[in-house]
Amino acid sequence: MFKNYFKTAWRSILKNKTTSVINITGLSVCISAAALILLWVQNEVNFDNEHAKEGSIYRMTTTLKEHNWVWETTPLLLADAAKKQVPEIENAARLYTSNWPVFNINGQATYNKKAAYVDEEWFTIFHYDFVEGNASSFTQGPYNIILTTTAATKYFGKRSAVGQSIYIDSMNYRVAAIIKDAGANSSFQYDAYLPIAAMLTDKYRKENDENWSNFNYLTFIKIKPGSNTAATEKKLTAILPGTADGTEISLISLKDMHFESDLQSSSFVKGNRNTVYIFYILAFLLLLIACINYVNLTTAKASLRAKEVSVRKMIGARRIDLFYQFVAESLLISFIALIATLLLLQLALPYFNLVTGKQFVLTLITPNMWQVVGLTLGVALLLNSIYPALLLSSFKPLNVFRGFTVLKVKDSFFRKSLVVVQFTISIMLIACTIVIYRQMKFVQQTNPGYNRSQVVSFPFAPSINPEKKILLQQAIRQELLTQSSIVSVTMANQPIINIGSISTGSADWNGHDTTFNPKIAQLSTDAEFAKTMQLEMVGGRWFLPGNEADKSNVVLNEAAVAQLNIPKPVLGQRFTFKERTGQVIGIVKDFKYKSMHEKTGPLIAFNDPSWFTFFMVRIAPNNASQGLSAIQNTWKKMMPGSPLEYNFLNDSFNDLYKEDQQASFLIFVFSLIAVVISSLGLFGLAAFTAEQRTKEIGIRKVLGATVSNITTLLSKDFVKLVGIAIVAATPIALFTTNKWMQNFAYRIDISWWMFAAAGIIALFVALATTTFQAIKAAIANPVKSLRAE
Repeated sequence: MFKNYFKTAWRSILKNKTTSVINITGLSVCISAAALILLWVQNEVNFDNEHAKEGSIYRMTTTLKEHNWVWETTPLLLADAAKKQVPEIENAARLYTSNWPVFNINGQATYNKKAAYVDEEWFTIFHYDFVEGNASSFTQGPYNIILTTTAATKYFGKRSAVGQSIYIDSMNYRVAAIIKDAGANSSFQYDAYLPIAAMLTDKYRKENDENWSNFNYLTFIKIKPGSNTAATEKKLTAILPGTADGTEISLISLKDMHFESDLQSSSFVKGNRNTVYIFYILAFLLLLIACINYVNLTTAKASLRAKEVSVRKMIGARRIDLFYQFVAESLLISFIALIATLLLLQLALPYFNLVTGKQFVLTLITPNMWQVVGLTLGVALLLNSIYPALLLSSFKPLNVFRGFTVLKVKDSFFRKSLVVVQFTISIMLIACTIVIYRQMKFVQQTNPGYNRSQVVSFPFAPSINPEKKILLQQAIRQELLTQSSIVSVTMANQPIINIGSISTGSADWNGHDTTFNPKIAQLSTDAEFAKTMQLEMVGGRWFLPGNEADKSNVVLNEAAVAQLNIPKPVLGQRFTFKERTGQVIGIVKDFKYKSMHEKTGPLIAFNDPSWFTFFMVRIAPNNASQGLSAIQNTWKKMMPGSPLEYNFLNDSFNDLYKEDQQASFLIFVFSLIAVVISSLGLFGLAAFTAEQRTKEIGIRKVLGATVSNITTLLSKDFVKLVGIAIVAATPIALFTTNKWMQNFAYRIDISWWMFAAAGIIALFVALATTTFQAIKAAIANPVKSLRAE
């Protein structure tokens, strides 16, 4: 019996080729898109779940209530003290990632930005798959290192890496073990693990870090089963010296860490729950569009199958038999769509990885693939099979002639409603794409208050003796300025595009209310900074080279002048910062020293060479290659053995909006898919309508109707439906885009024309789709269509 169901289903598919191709194409494309979306969503919501007992692993968080600061870091000493004084703690381990060790391989030195320093208990708390060696070998000395398989292959090729030596910074490290690479949903994307004990052999670092006031380490703990986290937090806070100043220690579960949003800064890539929800909805909408196509085309053909159903009932077929028959058709189409989906996924996955920056892998034995594809296919099958099967198996002759469905609603009205829903979704996505594109273009084209083009930034070597640091920096600057391809050179404590150094309570001025201590961005820089970055002064001057008084003076931005309530005239007023008293010598026009997600706040520029850690070099126009060569040659000459890591400010600026760009591109692609699949459905309906009205069209032509008359007749109903969809989609798109735009402190004004453009695009697509079928029907020979009468 089941064999006959599928044999009949196959015949039906072959008989209705156009409808079948549209259904299979729509299902496979939309299921593939939905599967990719859900693969990304699954990765986000399951972050860090590969670690055993992740529910009992927590990271300590420091909150400075007075300044409203939240840090993911804690003092070095807290972990050891916590293990001794807090009985709820089973294990504790620290992580340090701020220092990039220099790996010297075959005489070539490079910074390893994916190296991490960890404690002995790190591999006890967290789960890793060891390929060679084991965790205990890591603890047998301060100069052991664990590599991932990718890093081991990179450094040692195909030979075994265990037991080999790597020259790191100024010491030889022994490779103790090899572990598998971290999964795409792991926060710990490191390829080398070094002992913290090795880093602390530097007496200056050890002395600095063994100070309770320095919060430099991420501390993770595993607590015992049944422990009360609130009580544990109180005990941890009590360990800190001087907790009366409002400093608190709290705990965040490892599984919740990925979606933290209140930190000052983080060492890990963070997720956004709102983005996850948006993509959940997007996956569902794509599936809904494909399913609407199937249901619409199937129900449109329903009246043509009334005779088939009647004959089957007359020879004894039960309603359940007919139901199974039509479900079998859905199953067969879904199976064909599944095969096409698997092919599309394999083709699209490399590009999807490129856009998302992930390394998703889908094979026939990957559980994730079958979970995601199976879920999306199951939802599609459920939506596609139940209603059409109920409808087609429930025909009654009287209702067939009256045109009623099983839901007692006119067939044509039901199909039109589905078309409206389909195009409402498409128009909403088009409108969102337009708004997002305009916002990202605004971000790219808005003047940030400085000129980032042709500027290269690179950090100074962190391991240089502080006594030699300033002299070396000056020597590098002077050498660079002798090159014709270099326009100017400046130094600062951070690149201008993302100044994260914040101070509070370190500033004082005439008339200062001592209870008012706002967050102030602090920029330590030299006399060439304003010239190099082409800042605009609105009053006073910048620092002067060689001016000793300027080592105590400050320059404020407009936001600082407005918010600090400094008495007028501002220029010349006393200003104390970092225990140095000088004057306000200049006011610089506000420039965006953070991403446009954040509003520009107060900023203090001061001149302290001991803070300088970054060079910013402006290269002459059309001299990028010569300028880079000059920088590289100067670095090799002045800093032999130290690697050079440089970035163009334009690239670093774009990195600030990498996640926004990824999300906007994906929304654009999936919106395009939605429009194309909706158009395919409309094409099928238009073809069916033209087929149903063939004789009517023939009579009209005989009576004198022109091609344009008939084209208008067949197209106007679909145009009306798209018009209704435009009205329905506009408020939804307006609400959605307004919510998204709230993530930006600086944003475009959402204008009516953006939604009008979305409607016009949808209208054009609908007209192009239906007009083709209408013209085809209008130019047909009426004699052929009427001959059967």
